[in-house]
Amino acid sequence: MPEEPAGGWSAGDLATLAELAETFVRGGSVRRANLAAEALARAADPAQVRQLKLLLRLLESRLGNLLLTGRAVAFRDRSPADRERALLGWAHSRLSLRRSAFQAFRKLLTFLAYADPGPPGSPNPLHVAIGYVPDRPPVTSSPAAIRPLEVHGPSAGAAEEAITLDADVVIVGSGAGGGVIAAEMTRAGRSVIVVEAGPFLDEAHLPSDEMDAFGRAYLNHGLLTTWDGSITMLAGTAVGGGTLVNWMTSIAPPDDVLADWARDHGIDGIDGPAFAADVAAIEGDLGVAQATVIPPKDGVILRGAVALGWDAAPTRRNATDCGDCGSCPFGCPRGTKQSGIRAHLASAAAGGARIVDRARVTRVLIERGRVVGIEADVLVVDPAAGERVSGAAGEEPSPRTRQLIVRADQVVVAAGALRSPAVLVQSGLDHPAIGRHLRLHPVPVVAGIFDEPIDMWRGTMQAARSLEFSRPEPGRNGYVIESAPGHPGLIALALPWQGTDAHADLLGAIRHVGPLIAVTRDGGEGRVRPLAAGRARVDYDLDASGIATLRHGLVSMARLARAAGARQIVAAGTP
Repeated sequence: MPEEPAGGWSAGDLATLAELAETFVRGGSVRRANLAAEALARAADPAQVRQLKLLLRLLESRLGNLLLTGRAVAFRDRSPADRERALLGWAHSRLSLRRSAFQAFRKLLTFLAYADPGPPGSPNPLHVAIGYVPDRPPVTSSPAAIRPLEVHGPSAGAAEEAITLDADVVIVGSGAGGGVIAAEMTRAGRSVIVVEAGPFLDEAHLPSDEMDAFGRAYLNHGLLTTWDGSITMLAGTAVGGGTLVNWMTSIAPPDDVLADWARDHGIDGIDGPAFAADVAAIEGDLGVAQATVIPPKDGVILRGAVALGWDAAPTRRNATDCGDCGSCPFGCPRGTKQSGIRAHLASAAAGGARIVDRARVTRVLIERGRVVGIEADVLVVDPAAGERVSGAAGEEPSPRTRQLIVRADQVVVAAGALRSPAVLVQSGLDHPAIGRHLRLHPVPVVAGIFDEPIDMWRGTMQAARSLEFSRPEPGRNGYVIESAPGHPGLIALALPWQGTDAHADLLGAIRHVGPLIAVTRDGGEGRVRPLAAGRARVDYDLDASGIATLRHGLVSMARLARAAGARQIVAAGTP
C-alpha cells in the first residue's frame, strides 16, 4: 500500500481506520478502510476529513487515548472488548464532538460492510451469512426517450473556449421541481435547457447493487449528514433527481396542512379547488394508483392496525404494473416507476427541451439587476472515443470540464433545498432567507423481528401506511407510519450498535425484520451554508415539539409491531 494513497490518506491513517472497521463489523476491514477513504475523499467536506484524520492519529497515541477515552493505551494495543468499550463510551459521551465522531465512523463503516457487493467474482461473505439475495429485474424494451446533449472538448490545438447556448428558459436541476417546469414550459412553446449536475442513467445502465447506487445516484455518495452526524439525508443526484431513486409513495397534502400553509405562510388559494386540480393533474401525469401487491413488511402495518383498531390502508404510488422486484432505490430498470424522467423530462425532450448532464452550475448571470442566464462547468466528451474524459494517461484520474454558458431571459433554480443555496450565494445574492428554514421531516425507525421471513428488500417498496397520528395534538406534530424498504447497507447504518456481536446478531436476523418508519412533520428547522469545494454545511435543530413527535412515533410503532406479532422490538437510533 502506498505511503500516501489518493486523497491524502497515509498508511497509518488507513491502518487505524481498518482497526475501527474491524471493531464495528468483523472481517474485510482492510478493504473497507480503503473504500471508506475513497468515499470520504470524493464526498465529504475537506475540513471534516481533516478532523477525522486528526482523530485517527490521536487514537494511535497514548496521550491522545488518555484524552479521548481516559486510558493511556493506543487503540491498536487494546483488546477487541476494550475497543468496543471505548467506542460505546464515545456514543454515550456528554461531549458532542465524541458523539459526532462515533456517528460518523459507525454509519460509514457499518454501511460499507454490508453494502459492498465484494470484489469481482468474490461475493461479500456477509451477504451470504445473512441470506441477502437481491432480485435482478428485467430491463425494459421501451426506455425513456431522453438523450442528454453531448459537450465535446476542443479539437486538437484549438483554444479552450466556453460553449454558449441560447434558450428562453434555463432550469438548474432536473428533479421533481425542474422536471415539471421543463414539461410545462415546452408545452407552452418555450425553448428550454435543463442543466443537471449529476449523470443521466438510462434503464439499461442503472446500478445493480446498493453501493454502486449510492455512488452514482445519490448526493455525496449517500454520505450526506447534518454537520453533527445525527441525521442522514438521502437525496438523488442524477437526471430525474430524487424521483429516480425514491420509494414512490404518493400522499396528497392533508387538509389541515394546506390550511396551515394558507394561514401561516400566506399562500393564498392553496387550500382551495385550484391547487386541488393541480395535485390531480400531477397524479395523472405520474399514474398514481393504489398498491395492489402487499409484501410481508407492509402486511405488518395492516395486521397491527387491525389489532389496535387504527387507521391503515394500502398506499397510493406512482408506478404501473409492478410489485415484485424491490430495486427501486437503485432506479427502475423495468421502466414501471413513473419517475420524473418518464413523466415529465421525456415529455419536455419530445417538445424540444435540451438536457445537459454532469454540468455543475457555478452562478446565475445577472446584468443590470436582471437574470440573463447561467454559467456551469460541464464534464466533456472525447469526440474520438465518445466517452467522458477523465484525465491524461499516467495522471491521477480527474474530471475534465469545460465552461458552459446558457443565455436565457428566465432562470429557474430547482437544485433542491440542499444545493440551491450555494448557487444563489455564488451568484452574489444575499437575501436573509437563503439557506434558512430547511425542513427534513425527521424519521425515527423501529425494527420488529418476526418468526416468519419478511425480506424487506423484495416486493413493492411501500405498499401500506397508517394515518392514525397524522393530525397534530397538543405538544406534538403529526406523522405517517410507513414501512422502510431497506437493503443491508442502509439497515446496518440505521440499526443501533451496542457492540460487535450485538450488531452482528441484529443483522443476522435481517430476513425477519419488519422495518417501520414515522415520517414526521418538522418540529424545528435547519440551515444550509455553502462551503468551499462546492459542498454545504447542514445544521438542524429539533424543538420541543419535534422531540416529542419522534418519541411518540417510536412508541406508536413499537405498539404496532407488537400487535402484528413481533417477538423482539428494536428502536433504531443513537447509538
